[in-house]
Amino acid sequence: MKVGIVGSGNVGAGAANAMVLRGVAREIVMVDINTKRALAEAEDILHAVPFSSHAVVVRQGEYSDLEGCSVVVITAGVAQKPGETRLQLLSRNAHIFKGMIPQIIASAPDAILVIATNPVDIMTHLTAHYAMPLGVPRQHVIGSGTTLDTARFRAILGRALDVDPDHVHGYVVGEHGDTEVLAWSLTTVGTVPLNDYAQARGIDLTPEMVAEVDDGVRRAAYRIIEGKGSTYYGIGAALARIVQAIVRDQRSLLTVSVPVEKIGDVNDITFALPAIVGGDGIIAVLPKPLNEEEERLLVESARTLRQALDDLAAAGEL
Repeated sequence: MKVGIVGSGNVGAGAANAMVLRGVAREIVMVDINTKRALAEAEDILHAVPFSSHAVVVRQGEYSDLEGCSVVVITAGVAQKPGETRLQLLSRNAHIFKGMIPQIIASAPDAILVIATNPVDIMTHLTAHYAMPLGVPRQHVIGSGTTLDTARFRAILGRALDVDPDHVHGYVVGEHGDTEVLAWSLTTVGTVPLNDYAQARGIDLTPEMVAEVDDGVRRAAYRIIEGKGSTYYGIGAALARIVQAIVRDQRSLLTVSVPVEKIGDVNDITFALPAIVGGDGIIAVLPKPLNEEEERLLVESARTLRQALDDLAAAGEL
């Protein structure tokens, strides 16, 4: 399988490296306006191939080299600044996508597009808006959504519960950002509901502990950006996992950005919900049996994104 990555900054390089280590693709083509950076990242990552036990070609290329890609991951765009929310990135990145998406589709019309550029839910919505008139099916446009937030939730909660995060089944839904919703009511450890597990283990799930986990998930990006400038290891691994689900048609359940026709009083947005992802992109979006408060918060998250889209439309970008 051939995979393209448009954007060779920290996130694109992190995704390429994670794909090499996981053996996701046979060939990875890295495209960036900064060809020198793309060439350097491709060469550096290529040197990791002998340690991965997988035969992989990693190279720099142009848009034309995306021909034959089954998946194109898009990480291009301007980076999030310290203290800047993801939604504040919107106006700066929308213009980039307007010119970039048609060039990708011209070379790889059958590729599934996986979007990671922030604000990812809006950028995924925009990508679909630009791509569908060019013949790309809507299910072939997927945002990374809250796959990383869900991993953060499971990792942080697993640490608090003293259990392997692989056995913590919990989801973060809604916007990948400040209004995301941690679905505590659906969380289990194995097949055991969270509260029952905590009681059996003698763990006190106090409001303070819940708030600490929530903050650990919701504010993670801000802390990491403040400390080292950007996040890339976690999202790189998340992107590799999404691509793996597609190229191997694994039918994996992932919290990716998907189209939502209506939720509450909000129409036509894109945000993260549990979805089955496979060889044809988004195969199905699953029901979300949230409790009343979580559903209320999810609608509020949807309103935030709808307002951003309305502002974008008013500026002539949508």
